[in-house]
Amino acid sequence: MTERSTPFNEFHIAAGARMVPFGGYSMPLLYSGMQMEHKAVRENVGLFDLSHMGEFFCRGRGALAFLQKMTTNDVAALKPFQIHYSAMCFPEGGIVDDLLVYRLADSFMLVVNAGNLEKDWAWLTAHCPDDVELENTSYRTGMLAIQGPNAGAVVARMTDYPLGTIPFYWLAVGRFGSRELVFSRTGYTGEDGFEVYCPTEAAEELWELAVAAGEAQGMAKIGLGARDSLRLEMRYALYGHEIDADTNPIAAGLGWICKLDKGDFVGRDAILRMKTEGPAERLVSLKLGARTIPRQHYRVFADGRDVGEVRSGLFSPSLGCGIATAYVPSTIARIGTELAVMVRNSPERAKVVKAPFYTAGSRR
Repeated sequence: MTERSTPFNEFHIAAGARMVPFGGYSMPLLYSGMQMEHKAVRENVGLFDLSHMGEFFCRGRGALAFLQKMTTNDVAALKPFQIHYSAMCFPEGGIVDDLLVYRLADSFMLVVNAGNLEKDWAWLTAHCPDDVELENTSYRTGMLAIQGPNAGAVVARMTDYPLGTIPFYWLAVGRFGSRELVFSRTGYTGEDGFEVYCPTEAAEELWELAVAAGEAQGMAKIGLGARDSLRLEMRYALYGHEIDADTNPIAAGLGWICKLDKGDFVGRDAILRMKTEGPAERLVSLKLGARTIPRQHYRVFADGRDVGEVRSGLFSPSLGCGIATAYVPSTIARIGTELAVMVRNSPERAKVVKAPFYTAGSRR
């Protein structure tokens, strides 16, 4: 299958990025190196192309009721220009996708994962009532993220909007160059940051504006490699790893986005049942040794018994050790439990630790 190109593709190639297929798109894996890019975001500021993400608009008299039914969090609690993290579930409780819900002045915007875009669209349209209008703008939208403790200094050079008035997980509309654009104080890194949406025809102007604004700050360009290490240090879920169609949000530690008292929604009965009975397995955070690099699918053992597999794993640049996630029986999912991860046929010690792994970010 041929990958799509984001509207910033030519700029990645010109910057020497190593391009790889991801979520149906050709995306930059790295520019200068994953650890250098990771460090840049933790200590300064970095620029990400997130145009592979999907954007759906939901409008109409029944929009609020529809999203209350289709997502787990309480959409009615959102104030205009507020955002929350949520999920869509199957009736059996498995996760269709995790997503952000933006409440705009007269509509809602859903930001979904690239690899699930077509599935999510089919799921929503199959359940859409007559009094709701859905619009898929994913292939007409570009998205840049500016993340790091100095992100505000860069974005302040891009817009005259008073950034200090925007709390975390709120959005605004401000002028960026010649355009009025939606932007939000959101991110996937554990650092302060902003995500800016633009029509594809405005992508060149937005990229050049961002690069120019970041030059004095020494802003780095960031690829998918560092994006993954940054998110895993925060133990943010990635679809296809920590969560999938067979994962109940309770087992994944996402009960906090499942508002069971808001009324009925798709998957509520299965989620309530698991919350009441308790899951057989739970997602845990594992910390390994300084020279140990766990990888996805490596087996996890407890007292010589195979009890699960690594869902995500890598060397943490911030902590200087291996970190991983895995589902293990709830009886051994307690903080402090000693386990082992089989790394190249060698059992390496791993301890269950409290999430997140990294706690020193500028945005927690």
